[in-house]
Amino acid sequence: MDYEELRRLKSGSDVRGIAVASQDKAVTLTDEAVYCIVRGFIAWLKEKGYSPRAIAVGHDVRISAQRIENKTVQAINDAGMDAALCGLCSTPSMFMLLKDGKAECDASVMITASHLPYDRNGLKFFTPEGGPDGRDIDEILRLAAGEWQKSDRQAHNFRLNYMPEYCLSLVEKVRSACGEEQPLKGKKIIVDAGNGAGGFFTESVLKPLGADTHGSIFLQPDGNFPNHIPNPEDGTAIGFLQRAVLETGADLGIIFDTDVDRAGAVDDEGNEINRNDLIALAATMVLRDNGGTVVTDSVTSDGLTAFIEKLGGKHIRFKRGYKNVINEAQARCDAGEFCPLAAETSGHVAFFDNYFLDDGAYLVTRILICLAEQTKNGKKLKDLISDLAHPLEEDEVRITFLPSVYDYRTEGNKIIEDIKVRAAKDTTMRLAPDNYEGVKVSFGENDGKGWFLVRMSVHDPVMPINFESNKEGGNKIIAKKLFDLLQNYPSLDKTNLEKFIQKI
Repeated sequence: MDYEELRRLKSGSDVRGIAVASQDKAVTLTDEAVYCIVRGFIAWLKEKGYSPRAIAVGHDVRISAQRIENKTVQAINDAGMDAALCGLCSTPSMFMLLKDGKAECDASVMITASHLPYDRNGLKFFTPEGGPDGRDIDEILRLAAGEWQKSDRQAHNFRLNYMPEYCLSLVEKVRSACGEEQPLKGKKIIVDAGNGAGGFFTESVLKPLGADTHGSIFLQPDGNFPNHIPNPEDGTAIGFLQRAVLETGADLGIIFDTDVDRAGAVDDEGNEINRNDLIALAATMVLRDNGGTVVTDSVTSDGLTAFIEKLGGKHIRFKRGYKNVINEAQARCDAGEFCPLAAETSGHVAFFDNYFLDDGAYLVTRILICLAEQTKNGKKLKDLISDLAHPLEEDEVRITFLPSVYDYRTEGNKIIEDIKVRAAKDTTMRLAPDNYEGVKVSFGENDGKGWFLVRMSVHDPVMPINFESNKEGGNKIIAKKLFDLLQNYPSLDKTNLEKFIQKI
């Protein structure tokens, strides 16, 4: 396969494509593509100085998992290496087994497409140092376009079930922090796994800690996702969990995405703990003792900034994309700045003390510790973030590039630069001085009392626009000003923005 064909499968720091054919969609993540990309990953490992002996392979619940696992293992074996078959597992566990040195694996491949629909699938890669970033994926795909020969070495594959050890490490963390064998005894905590890979959390983590998990929903793995999209950001998914919490009288509800690298929560009153609230809760865990810098994506609220600063921390809004946020926090740590937390509003939360791994199950164990501590003190979990101010209005509108626009990314960046120039000349607008992504423009009391952020989507020909205002109707006022700025760009389909402005 040629590089241009393979590059279309790049998705940030992952590889993703259509894995199940339908009447109107052809398979793009083909057997050939999987084989070549895995061989490219192995070649990349060798360029980085690794001499792989065995590579671990795991997958989530998707119906295409077995096909892709077969081609992944074939590629590993044809390169003369053994494959450790981990079966159904979580993405974070595939990194942690490398840190634990299990089975002398030097790298791992996780077959997943996170929360995407059932017909998609993809590949994530890990070394003991972490996952490749976007530039590394470019190099892997470039190498994947090469010619491959089969090694003479006879490979030996074996089963490796690491999930029990991974779960035990989570249980022991809670026990150690709380000083009790069953610190959750008397608590009802339920899980919505969305029929993804996260159902293990009830039996293998919550029950050993003493929690009553009766009322948990959608724990059975099913790659067709028959109930809802396994996505902590999805309103329908959260709605299922909220209803389950209220109907069962649970003290806490937990929701995971398909491969458990993201999580969200619902408190005992049915209130969603997500986005800014989730990051604020994580910030209380790491800032109350030593302070430090919290790196988030660009769309977090002004209220979160004030909350972090009140805790003695510093807030950096960086680029959207979980790997961008994690890499920025890691780079600042390497430069001597203490960054205990990197978080994206999508639910990717990574802690310094956990190798900056975005691990939804680890995040939840930290939340469980907070819940146990708050209970001992006669308080509720939500009391930890009671000082977090929420904007009066908060919205996101996504506008798209017309199909005729070939190089939408160049066009989008030009539009963003044009907005910066025009905003700098307008006395009613103020450019954010510390913005790392797209263009963020603030407005005063008479012009909406808030801001807009225009940026490019990480993956798609889309410009997401975020609005925040502390004035009733302020977001529409700000949206109208942005709409006027975008009038001279025929490359954009502004229908969604116009509908938002006109919405009653």
